[in-house]
Amino acid sequence: MAYQALYRTFRPKTLDDVVRQEHVVTILKHQIETGKIGHAYLFCGPRGTGKTSIAKIFASAINCETPVNGSACGKCPTCRALAEKGNLDISEIDAASNNGVDEMRELREKVQYPPVAGKYKVYIVDEVHMLSAGAFNALLKTLEEPPAHAVFILATTEAQKIPATILSRCTRFDFKLIPQKDLEDRLKYVLKTIGKEYEEEAVAALARAGAGSMRDMLSLADPCVSYSEGKLTYADVTAVLGTADFSSTAELCTEILKGDGGPALEKCEAILAEGKSVALLIKDVLQFFNGCAVAKTCAHGEKLLLLPAERYALLKTAAAATDNRALVRALEIFAQAESDCRYTTTPKITLETAVLKAAAVKEDEDISAIVRRVKLLEEALEKLQSGASALPAPLAARTQPQTENPAAETPKTAQKTGGEFPEEAPPDENETGGNLYLDNDYIRADKARQARKAQSAAASSAQTGLSDTPFAPSPRSAAGAANIADSAAATSATTAAAGAANAATGDAKVTFGKFLRALRAVGNGVLFTICMDMESAFDGGTFVLYTTKETLLNTLKRETNFPVVQSALNKIGITDFDLRLKGKEKDDTNKAIDEIKEKFAGANITVKP
Repeated sequence: MAYQALYRTFRPKTLDDVVRQEHVVTILKHQIETGKIGHAYLFCGPRGTGKTSIAKIFASAINCETPVNGSACGKCPTCRALAEKGNLDISEIDAASNNGVDEMRELREKVQYPPVAGKYKVYIVDEVHMLSAGAFNALLKTLEEPPAHAVFILATTEAQKIPATILSRCTRFDFKLIPQKDLEDRLKYVLKTIGKEYEEEAVAALARAGAGSMRDMLSLADPCVSYSEGKLTYADVTAVLGTADFSSTAELCTEILKGDGGPALEKCEAILAEGKSVALLIKDVLQFFNGCAVAKTCAHGEKLLLLPAERYALLKTAAAATDNRALVRALEIFAQAESDCRYTTTPKITLETAVLKAAAVKEDEDISAIVRRVKLLEEALEKLQSGASALPAPLAARTQPQTENPAAETPKTAQKTGGEFPEEAPPDENETGGNLYLDNDYIRADKARQARKAQSAAASSAQTGLSDTPFAPSPRSAAGAANIADSAAATSATTAAAGAANAATGDAKVTFGKFLRALRAVGNGVLFTICMDMESAFDGGTFVLYTTKETLLNTLKRETNFPVVQSALNKIGITDFDLRLKGKEKDDTNKAIDEIKEKFAGANITVKP
């Protein structure tokens, strides 16, 4: 007899032989035992999980005269007739090569003929998603109302490509990937059956390479068995599959996590020089980093990874030397590299770029690095403001406002003649980017500049004989003198009121700046951002924060946010404060007038501004 591949030789013959598709097997067994057979089934799921095998077993079982535990007995005349290659009752159609309208029309005609040996004519359509739109339409009517003796079993790996009109007419079964432990057990059974000795690591490596597919694992095991002499070893498996040795992969990944780009590249070149595939090396690196993440975050990671103790120890050692952020970043980089390798003609450059990028942790310019740097700058700024930082003398001199000595400038001004002006006005001091809200010295420096300007103007007035007193002509009469006096008093009052208002505004700004610094120290970025856009003022002794948006006001007044604002204001000595909506400020004057009118309801009270 000609040699058959392992996956064909050990294909399941009964439903009990199927590995880890219990939800499908149980339903089909019950239908066979009760005789409630549907007219159309859809088997969908990953490749190599048993879709076609179960379809063939089910087709034989529903035609068997005496089924045993949901499977064909294999002894009755019907089973023997169906076992022959030329039987007409079970037809397997490859939709990838028979995907046209004509093939489906021919199938529709054949369906009308009754079965030859059994009770049902079963049509297994593999890779049904490959049918054209016209072929699906030709099959639709037959699938909806087939003859009583016809059963359709559609198998596909891409159920999303099948029209909804087909899906709604089928009983759907979703096949699952097979766990690694079950794959290992099945492979051990196969190797023992053929009389092949093996190492546990070799079996585990083949099961991992199978990635949940029984057929893929057995297809990979076939050349490994032929390659090995005597016992199947882990070295034989890596040599046949072209994967890197686990220890070599561990060394490469350890260098990457250390941030050593040079040694990592050298190790990468050494692995590729052995003839390893770039795509497989990227896959091995991804699996190692994933194992590191599992070992670092899970208390019982060895049970999840199913690795030998010495390999799991390598994962634990590499994971302990780094943090979760670096692991996640490395996983993202190599996952993208794996995708890029499919569409590039230079996969080696893609791999080397990924190695350098993953190793360059210190030069990382992503958001997390920027956040860390901003935090360091904020800490340095707080130290400068508290005087805890020792700056170099020239830098400290530039950052502190310089106070000029008015007495030293007076002699220079006095040298000018009475009718002369200074050759040029004192230049304004250049602002160095001080921030009103975030710089403690900004207000003091601004007041110092204003004081120097006032002193310079006073000195100039003294030299030129000019007076700061407003010009007032000689009155012609006593009444005129009185009017002039009243005007002067009103002007002085207006000036004083404006000055007081400016002073209050300035104090509000200073207080607002201190409040923002206190709020920033709390570390609540959301509240800090909201309050940055607010306005401030003093209403009597009450410090008021204004906003133009009612949603922001409601946010600040929440139970979780209001105590944070209150705590920040208390830190700067503000206990009496209020949060208000712009345009709906508190009007104390109108309130007082209303109270007076209520008390003296019978009096005619007129309030003039």
